[in-house]
Amino acid sequence: MRVLGIETSCDETGVAIYSEAEGLLAHQLYSQVKLHADYGGVVPELASRDHIRKTLPLIQAALKEANLSHTDLDGIAFTQGPGLVGALLAGSSIARSLAYAWKLPAVGVHHMEGHLLAPMLEDTKPEFPFLALLVSGGHTMMVAVKAIGEYEILGESIDDAAGEAFDKTAKLLGLDYPGGPLLAKIATQGTEGRFKFPRPMTDRPGLDFSFSGLKTFAANTIAKEGDDLQTQADIALAFEQAVVDTLAIKCKRALEQTKMKRLVIAGGVSANQRLREQLAVMMEKLNGKVFYPRTAFCTDNGAMIAYAGLARLKAGQTLDLAVKARPRWPINELPPL
Repeated sequence: MRVLGIETSCDETGVAIYSEAEGLLAHQLYSQVKLHADYGGVVPELASRDHIRKTLPLIQAALKEANLSHTDLDGIAFTQGPGLVGALLAGSSIARSLAYAWKLPAVGVHHMEGHLLAPMLEDTKPEFPFLALLVSGGHTMMVAVKAIGEYEILGESIDDAAGEAFDKTAKLLGLDYPGGPLLAKIATQGTEGRFKFPRPMTDRPGLDFSFSGLKTFAANTIAKEGDDLQTQADIALAFEQAVVDTLAIKCKRALEQTKMKRLVIAGGVSANQRLREQLAVMMEKLNGKVFYPRTAFCTDNGAMIAYAGLARLKAGQTLDLAVKARPRWPINELPPL
């Protein structure tokens, strides 16, 4: 079975073709970063229009890369939610129309399930069950995964997601959009120990997250200490350490609670090198193993949607002709395979 995957949930247009027998055959990605940079964040209307312009050319490029025609496809998967409603409708309209024209089954994929299954694109795949930390600009949640579609949310952010806090703090430091990776970059020049930031909600039981107060602490520190380059780097380092420590503490707590030994980290923040290094050390001490997607598949992409869609199409799950988007869609509402 070969599935075309289309991702348009926010500011990246991703298209990929995944084969059950041969693995990933094509991967095309267009980022709208330059389009939104002048505004300091994603402008939904501009994002939707750009998806309309870019999706079909990327589909054509993916078919060419895989040396296939549409007649070689067995299904189409697209991101149905959560995300920006206009962006979701752009992708779902194109995907559903092509599926009708090409007489192919179509399935809507949950964006976060795509991230959760992204490590399955690698040669070394985690076995079920495992614990997953989904950490991105829009979501931070801890999920116990028994199988595809069998998800129990153990904890989630009650305000800003970790990636959102990274971007907002980077903006306070005067860094360009998207600021998270830039903040991590200047943090490498920071002075260890100059600033000490709190580790929010780690002094109380539970697995929920909160990063809004940490962002406010950073804002107050920036206002008090000034904004010369070295101070920026020192604050960036302290902030990054606080986020990474918080995530690691919650992961350890969840692993002890569930008795699991396999940990999956996915979503845009999973590309953070400090987080990867700290969790690798932690899992070694716990005699467990941590799994990540490659860096290209940490952020939004079509490959993860194609993989998740293939699993659901194989299970016989398809959509009717109605074009529907689900900007809000709890992952624990997904049906099991």
